[in-house]
Amino acid sequence: MLFSSDTDRRDVRHFNGPLVSVVIPAFNASRYIERTLRSAGRQTYRNLEIIVVNDGSTDDTAKVVEQVALADSRIRLLSTPNRGVAAARNTGIREAAGRFVAFLDADDLWHHTKIEKQVNALNRLTPQWAAVYVLHYIINSDDEILRSCAPNVARGYIFARHLTFKYVGNGSALLVRRDAALEIGGFDSSYAAAGIGGCEDLDFELRLAARYQIEVIPERLVGYRQYPGNMSSNHLQMGRGALEVIRRSLAANPHLPQYATRSAINATHKYAFWEFRQARNTYLSLATIWSILKSEPSFVVRLALEKCLRLRQRCLRLVTATANGRDSPRLNRSKFDQQIVPSSVERPEETAQSRCHLMQLTDVDAELSSALEPMADRLGQVAQSQNLSS
Repeated sequence: MLFSSDTDRRDVRHFNGPLVSVVIPAFNASRYIERTLRSAGRQTYRNLEIIVVNDGSTDDTAKVVEQVALADSRIRLLSTPNRGVAAARNTGIREAAGRFVAFLDADDLWHHTKIEKQVNALNRLTPQWAAVYVLHYIINSDDEILRSCAPNVARGYIFARHLTFKYVGNGSALLVRRDAALEIGGFDSSYAAAGIGGCEDLDFELRLAARYQIEVIPERLVGYRQYPGNMSSNHLQMGRGALEVIRRSLAANPHLPQYATRSAINATHKYAFWEFRQARNTYLSLATIWSILKSEPSFVVRLALEKCLRLRQRCLRLVTATANGRDSPRLNRSKFDQQIVPSSVERPEETAQSRCHLMQLTDVDAELSSALEPMADRLGQVAQSQNLSS
């Protein structure tokens, strides 16, 4: 059953540009939701509706949202029983009135130019370009920037490359055409039902990338929050979820060349290994490292060497701290706020091997894309004839 604090959709036609529906799934998010809402409300692109889907929260999430909404009429609160983040996002997509939908997790932040840059990019492209993503910083509970995301980016038809490199990185980076989101069936809630929720955004991105082209703004415009207790901190669940997402995606695309399949499996095993290791699950860590050893033994060798180096550095830091009689000072970190100036990311360091690997996956994407073009042309002709007859 769905309840709305405002059953009438807001009239936002007095703003310029197509309406963007911001969908914020929220479960027990009272600690951060006000900061998140203000981050959305301060966008330079003003033609927004902000839909908060209260996913059965037992804290003060609804009260905080209602309080912020008093100062911003674009905010609308929907309340549902607790069904997980995928079902909450799907509720938001169905209720959205906008041509575009942007997803924002209830503890993340946006740079104030994010939506404007994404809308400008997607407006220039044909409907076969279904979405545009941005890059992110990792932030802590105090909005301080801990580190940058990997600077890898790709645009166009990126399905094979996204299976390996997982470019988007989080659920708050994507703006998508609403009709495309509906066409692929929205988010898959079966992961949460199976107890492996957390990678539903990757599943959604891959199903989107298999049918459409995707644009990128190569700037860090999202503050992706990581802290003990949030979904991404459940490392066991995240590792198992990622493996299942890739398994399902490969099963749904049996035509994918073997090279791209092996690359996707190997990359996801590496990701899962680090998650299982952080979860301190010895059995799953050993199982994934064994799989990696069979396909890429050099990775395991590098892992062992890096571990020895870290142990040596840790011993040196301990000796230095003991000699000084004090701990190392805490670093002064910048905050992710309106003062942050976005800049284009630097190109990642490449080896001859990594360049060759990327080129091979790019060639796979080119082949897959050429197979999709006749279908896209037919769909375009159908849409054109419908427009002429109406």
